[in-house]
Amino acid sequence: MSLLLNLLWLLLGGFLVALAYALGGILLCITIIGIPFGLQCFKLSRLALAPFGSEVRETEPPGGVLAIIMNIIWLILPGVELAIFHLVMAVVLGITIIGLPLAVQHLKMVRLAILPFGARVSPAL
Repeated sequence: MSLLLNLLWLLLGGFLVALAYALGGILLCITIIGIPFGLQCFKLSRLALAPFGSEVRETEPPGGVLAIIMNIIWLILPGVELAIFHLVMAVVLGITIIGLPLAVQHLKMVRLAILPFGARVSPAL
């Protein structure tokens, strides 16, 4: 069932979201300073390709002080805008009953869009 929902997700805009995150990751990886942020964009891109069946979990052990600092920088630069985008998409899709499963996946991406450092994405089965 998650395979069909992931295909529907890709057809209804998930591919564009994944492509945008991948392009952002490539652009960020051009500079040495941007590499950690680019890797987080790739993590978001991977989640955007197959969100159904995937889970966002905290890493064990927690990331520590460096992860907190990187999350603060991420939050100041692109994090808030990305989270707002996913929240708006969740609200728009949640208006209809058919869009509720897709809205839930956007809400899953909100958590990762706000604090990506110290989180991992377990792949869809």
